[in-house]
Amino acid sequence: QVHPVESGGGLVQPGGSLRLSCTVSGGTFSMYALGWYRQAPGHQRAMVANIGTTGDTNYADSVKGRFTISRDNAKNAVYLQMDNLKPEDTAVYYCAPSNYYPRPWGQGTQVTVSS
Repeated sequence: QVHPVESGGGLVQPGGSLRLSCTVSGGTFSMYALGWYRQAPGHQRAMVANIGTTGDTNYADSVKGRFTISRDNAKNAVYLQMDNLKPEDTAVYYCAPSNYYPRPWGQGTQVTVSS
């Protein structure tokens, strides 16, 4: 069974940075495309960044130039470096294999951007 576990969230001031981590157990990690998603209160969960099996990346327009997704297949881990954070980035962040269905969701990690 595929099981993601996210960590690294917290409270940060606008303009600050956070690095989220996610480990994924189950299956063959190197065969997963991996996405970071977020869900803010009253909004649907949406993808913010994705990294393919060959390291190709894509980002939501709202985070381009500020967020960087990376992966370490040796550690079964995917990361999201978030810089220049804005209040509108406040959400629960989740990671999941984006080419695995049904998509397995972990508990997520809360990111709050506030002064």
